[in-house]
Amino acid sequence: MLLVTDKLTKDFGRFRALDALDMEIGEGSIVGFVGPNGAGKTTAMRIISTLMPQTYGEVYINGLPISRNVMATRKAIGYVPDYFGVYRNISAAEYLDYYADMNRISRQGREQLVSDMLELVNLTDKRDTNVNMLSRGMKQRLCVARCLLHDPQLLILDEPASGLDPQARADLKNILRALRERGKSVLISSHILPELGEFCDKVVILNHGRKLADGSIDEIDAQMGEKAKISYELLNEEDFEIAASVARTSDKTGEMVRDGMKLEIEFSGTDADAVALTKALMLSGVSVVTIGRTRRTLEQVFLEVIDNENRPG
Repeated sequence: MLLVTDKLTKDFGRFRALDALDMEIGEGSIVGFVGPNGAGKTTAMRIISTLMPQTYGEVYINGLPISRNVMATRKAIGYVPDYFGVYRNISAAEYLDYYADMNRISRQGREQLVSDMLELVNLTDKRDTNVNMLSRGMKQRLCVARCLLHDPQLLILDEPASGLDPQARADLKNILRALRERGKSVLISSHILPELGEFCDKVVILNHGRKLADGSIDEIDAQMGEKAKISYELLNEEDFEIAASVARTSDKTGEMVRDGMKLEIEFSGTDADAVALTKALMLSGVSVVTIGRTRRTLEQVFLEVIDNENRPG
């Protein structure tokens, strides 16, 4: 496991900002950090990035405790805070060259590295543009490139989409997907939950410093007793009995309800399981007209998790 936090706790005087956080991030995964303002997300990110000491608990990167391996941790992590500083009167390429120097990256091959980073974040055509002339979204992408110069395994992004327009957010999502394809891991916090739910492999929900839920949206739904549903609109009346019989052979299906020409099935499987079920139905001669799968959004899951915590008793 690339990252493990073990009962990570942070106190500010009598105020507990982070309360025994246990979390894991594997290689090549994107994990969403979700919670209201003051939930403890930024505190956790700053501790993981070695920018703030914890009060109790430990963080492990590649099995090593960060409290005793600060330099190794910083080499493994790239951190983009919720605010980003850029220098005036230098170009985008000069900005990256400066930070490459700060990271003691050899000058041999540095020019190519800077070019590669600009290409990754789609800023090649802005190579010689003054940083101060870049849009907010471009500056954010440049900061992501800056944090990738030393080839970290884990990129930590604190509210990177804040203040970005829809096109800039789409560009950021494409960059994150490209990083995952390269085997990088990402821990990202954001209040734009619908978009976060589109590309995260799992989410960790925090409130008042405590972890309330951890897993994929479907897994959290299941933990809360919610059941996803898959529905098939069938062509023929006689198909219903066959479809129900085939569906019962799967351990991923539950209660079935007919609504007109649709058969709605409680379903706890993955996308691959849904494909297998559909294939089994069609091989059995069932004429499927349309297929639908009801899934709750990350925003819906988040609101219910928070509501459950706030509910008395």
